[in-house]
Amino acid sequence: MDLLKLDYDKVIEKLKENAVSKNGITLCENLKPYTKKEDVLRAQKETTESYNLFAKHGMIPIGFMEDTDLYIKTIESGISLSLKGLLTVADILKTARELTEYFKDENKEDYPILSNYFANLYQNREIEKTIFSNIYDDSNISDSASKRLAQIRKSISQNERDIKNRLNTFVHSSTYSKYLQEPVVTMRNDRFVIPVKQEYRSQIKGFVHDMSSSGSTLFIEPMSVFDMNNTINDLRVEEKLEIDRILKDYTNMFVPYTKELENNVRLIGMLDFAFAKAKLADLMHAVEPIINDEKYVDLKNARHPLIDAEKVVPIDISVGKEYTSLVITGPNTGGKTVSLKTLGLITLMGMSGLHIPAKETSSIYVFDNIFADIGDEQSIQENLSTFSSHMTNISKIIKESTSESLILLDELGSGTDPLEGANLAISILEHFKNQGSLIVSTTHYPQIKQYALIEEGFKNASCEFDVEELRPTYKLLIGVPGKSNAFEISKRIGIDNNIIKRAQDLMDKDAISFEDVLKNIHDDKIKIENDKKEIEKNLIQITDLRKSLEKDNKDLENKSKEMVENAKREARDILLDAKDNATNIIREMKNNPDDIKALERLRSDLNKSIKNITFVDDENYKDGLTKVNVSDLEIGMRVYVSTFNQTGIIKDIPTKSGKVEVQMGGLNTYVKVDDLEILQNQEKENVSKVKTNVSSKSKTTSTELNIIGLTVDEALPLVDKYMDDVFLSSMNTCRIVHGKGTGRLKQAVHTYLKNDKRVKSYRLGTYGEGDTGVTIVEIKR
Repeated sequence: MDLLKLDYDKVIEKLKENAVSKNGITLCENLKPYTKKEDVLRAQKETTESYNLFAKHGMIPIGFMEDTDLYIKTIESGISLSLKGLLTVADILKTARELTEYFKDENKEDYPILSNYFANLYQNREIEKTIFSNIYDDSNISDSASKRLAQIRKSISQNERDIKNRLNTFVHSSTYSKYLQEPVVTMRNDRFVIPVKQEYRSQIKGFVHDMSSSGSTLFIEPMSVFDMNNTINDLRVEEKLEIDRILKDYTNMFVPYTKELENNVRLIGMLDFAFAKAKLADLMHAVEPIINDEKYVDLKNARHPLIDAEKVVPIDISVGKEYTSLVITGPNTGGKTVSLKTLGLITLMGMSGLHIPAKETSSIYVFDNIFADIGDEQSIQENLSTFSSHMTNISKIIKESTSESLILLDELGSGTDPLEGANLAISILEHFKNQGSLIVSTTHYPQIKQYALIEEGFKNASCEFDVEELRPTYKLLIGVPGKSNAFEISKRIGIDNNIIKRAQDLMDKDAISFEDVLKNIHDDKIKIENDKKEIEKNLIQITDLRKSLEKDNKDLENKSKEMVENAKREARDILLDAKDNATNIIREMKNNPDDIKALERLRSDLNKSIKNITFVDDENYKDGLTKVNVSDLEIGMRVYVSTFNQTGIIKDIPTKSGKVEVQMGGLNTYVKVDDLEILQNQEKENVSKVKTNVSSKSKTTSTELNIIGLTVDEALPLVDKYMDDVFLSSMNTCRIVHGKGTGRLKQAVHTYLKNDKRVKSYRLGTYGEGDTGVTIVEIKR
């Protein structure tokens, strides 16, 4: 296939920009058009599933993933991974887990292709947690990695404090301070030293480890701390040995799962590739094309994918239905070649499983090959002329093309004698047509225009040109042969009328008549197109007006129902008040039995009246009622209360007496379970109350938050939640582990802490605390 001539490689570059993993990028680079319909359909389905998920949930959780092959081979060879290697391999497990969580609530039947990828991802939360909890970044491992490491580092810290205290006493003493360049303790060759003036070298007993560039300062390790420095260095050797042991143990955790890791990398790459296609479709506002079996291409509102979306002019272009050969004519720079490339490139994209920048009803065919002879570059290496270069390409196409091929020819027959070139072009077009191929060709020759007018299977098309403005519109008009417009253009740019008239006189009368026919056809076509647009515009306005009227009518209906409901609600409140009054009167008239019976009848009548008052919403619920079992009742569930003939919300669990507290509007009352029915279509109301138990927070809140590997946007909400928990607990200090990296995460955390009024102070960790990869926070109390 002639991919480069149709700029297919540039589309692939755009596709690669949307992939992040090495395998995903490789799949993008290797993407080629499929030549079997079933392969195209599957690839298109994969893109559509990815696009639907992308539209629903946003970006898939795959971050930049470097080449992991070397690390997995290192594991298989029995060699220990570095800290960076362990983090990289653990990130495979982390990504697999996040991808599984991303997809866990989806219906697998809606994503038959992608669900297979997600289902086969291997997760191991224990290994993942072990690595990310104990390794801060590619140069720092946590004290918690082993008890022995914690003990060694504690000893190092203690010895460092002791040696600093001794040296600080030394440098601030009246005896020795005058010998020092400045009263500080520093490090040289991993040993604690003090800066001594050159002239007082003999006054300080010890070892010289370094000298300033000027030679005025010597960095001396006093004899009194020699053994202490040795102890620290011995401990650091032990620390390195313990870290090497930990790295070996951590590497061994991955040994049984190398095949699973390799499969994860493969699946992550496939998902990355699928979502790169989805993101490209989103950027191009592209759609899944229809794949037909009738061997035709029909593109509606097709946009060249490499032209600026603000400038590109959509075109309708079709070949293969009513005609198998389309001849596009028109002036230079009129968009003929762009139309040709748009058809070819969009078809290649569709055959590759990419969505196409066109209307949803657009359809393509799966060709066995797409050939293109585009451009007028001379073949310098073979010393061929433009014409020879074209004929060389066309000769190759004639030999290799079949009835299942799409052939795109730009300026067929150009570069030689016009009469010979035109006749040769017609002969070539006839050959491809008789072969059964689909052909789209551009040309200037009037002979080809005339041939396409009368020959069965051929159709003329033209790219519109605005003579008034002397510029192309880039709109493609099917069924209209293009005009050269040479005389009109020359007249408008100032060529003398006598010269133009003489040129017209020199033209063959048949040619003049043909041009006049073209002009009339062209003008009629333009008028029809404009009328069509006006009709479509009016139809849109009529449709919008109809929708507006329907909405207004619906609003009136809803308002009417609301008024009726409010009236019934007021009537019910009045009757409820009357019932309460009647009950109170009965309670006060116990000494008069006759009156009591009369009032009981009154209350009974009021109850019947209340039950007869029905809300509009309640009527709609009655069709979906289910008898209640006590075990089915849940707080927040919507129910129908038969004694009050209205809906309510369960506020509490049933009592021992079999009654349930129900809220009906502003009224809370206890109702028998037998008087309730469950509404089938409902959304459970949230009636729970949030309670914060400070003592429980102190038990469950960790003293450390690890946010290594997260972006700033992902990390800050976790920091905010963590600071809430710490503040509610009894802790006075906590640690936020952000790693070193680029420093962006650390800066974001510090900016947050600076503005948090609950924070008394914060600082970077010291040696043994995680250095600059950790921030220690003190809480205000």
